Amino acid sequence: MWMLILGALLLGTLLGIVYLGNRFSGFYMAGRQEKGRKFFRFLTGLLPVLLIFAVTGVVFGPINGEICILHMVVIWLLCDGVSYLVEKKRGKTFMRYYAGMCALAITALYLSWGWYQANHVWRKAYGIATEKQVGRLRVVQFADSHVGNILYGEKFTEQIKAIQSEKPDIVVITGDYIDDDTSKEDMIAACEALGTLKTTYGVYYVFGNHDRGYYGPEYRGYSGEDLVAELEKNNVTVLEDEVVVLDSRFYLIGRQDRSGDSQGGGRASMEELTEGLDSEKYSIVLDHQPHDYENQAAAGVDLVLSGHTHGGQLFPFNHMGEWTGIDDKTYGLERRKQTDFIVTSGISDWAVKFRTGCRAEYVVIDIQEN
Repeated sequence: MWMLILGALLLGTLLGIVYLGNRFSGFYMAGRQEKGRKFFRFLTGLLPVLLIFAVTGVVFGPINGEICILHMVVIWLLCDGVSYLVEKKRGKTFMRYYAGMCALAITALYLSWGWYQANHVWRKAYGIATEKQVGRLRVVQFADSHVGNILYGEKFTEQIKAIQSEKPDIVVITGDYIDDDTSKEDMIAACEALGTLKTTYGVYYVFGNHDRGYYGPEYRGYSGEDLVAELEKNNVTVLEDEVVVLDSRFYLIGRQDRSGDSQGGGRASMEELTEGLDSEKYSIVLDHQPHDYENQAAAGVDLVLSGHTHGGQLFPFNHMGEWTGIDDKTYGLERRKQTDFIVTSGISDWAVKFRTGCRAEYVVIDIQEN
């Protein structure tokens, strides 16, 4: 599926470059310079497009260069459409190519806003009420840090300090803590930063689809087991289809990621994980991908925490995962039967360094009995 997406992205970018080359040639100076010769006018318009693609590709990475081009195409089409309607209304054409000028300005502003939303981390708070006599618990959740892409070194440490300032009873990491391209040095430093957290009941982690690495340990120089060793060295409890009890009041159920199913690993079902649990205790499930809501609600767990979706990342494709059935939920809080589900947009990003459909965040959840 990823090959199809990347292929479509590349094809769209190539077509977009051709389209934008033609639109750039509509600027007054490009037309004057080549005195109406269409092919040379097109080449004159193509040069700035290729320059924009090259610069954004170098600064943000090749995929982000493609993202910039595709956004420019869509915004330019909209600006041309509005310009056409205005010209038709006024009965004459504009002397200058205002639609193109607006398209460039809007694209720059829109993507700057998207870059800021990806690179600045917000605090997202939820209050969860329960009839169970369990008192209260403050959970801080983060997911999808993909250490080494946007968050690394001091940037990651700053977010850990922000999480510590919330005075959490427990911190949970719901997968994709690291990435295929996370260096061993960044992985170790990030685990050491987690070791500075002081909580009432500890720090817990479950695997995401990227944490073990898609290309084998030789690619990045360490394995999933090496990651587990570093986490445990820094007092982080790794849960792989395991249940722990917190203060005789709460269950914490950590699931293997569903990507293990396609990789031949498999994972325990919700029925197996909840068998024999005391229904008077409040149960919290950590499951990287939000894709098992029906079974989780049927199992009667109280709260499920997930990540993976990056909040939909880019508008207007925010809910593509739900539309295609890949995910049960893209972002936010939802209640099904007696179970609350929360999906975070994630504290950082993978390859795409823009967020136009959401923003980066960590989550603070206050659970309190009525």
